[in-house]
Amino acid sequence: MSRWRPPSPRSTPIITPEGYAALEREIKALWAKRRIVNDALAAAAAEGDRSENAEYIYRKKEQAGIDRRIRYLQKRMPDLKLVNQVGDTSKVYFSAYVELERDDGVIVKYRIVGADETNTQAGDISVDSPLAKALMKKEIDDEVFIKMDEKTVSYVILDIHY
Repeated sequence: MSRWRPPSPRSTPIITPEGYAALEREIKALWAKRRIVNDALAAAAAEGDRSENAEYIYRKKEQAGIDRRIRYLQKRMPDLKLVNQVGDTSKVYFSAYVELERDDGVIVKYRIVGADETNTQAGDISVDSPLAKALMKKEIDDEVFIKMDEKTVSYVILDIHY
């Protein structure tokens, strides 16, 4: 078997103004961290033999990870479209805060955001997620069904606000 996998589908290139500002802060912090890592890398390289220098190898890998993330953000950020105005606030659209009741009675709250700003611990779900796709254009008291593995979970929309 080969290790080749098809590329994952591209996420929707939209983002909230808060999310875009967070990405700008992240790239600025990455550049600052890269300077620190570069200085540590130069010090480790000055110690001599690089093939057995653990500090040098670690800093090289750390620098590669930072460079990879910076490169991704530099390519991704120009493609992103800022979305901050929604016309009809009675329906679920991008950047909506949605309060849902699951079929087992548990109440959950989510915000629909771009793929680059998802944070499930904070309740921010991607606009590309199955739940967000099912919620789009729905109103209060509408019921939504999501197929998870072998069971179907239903949600009732209790509140929508922006």
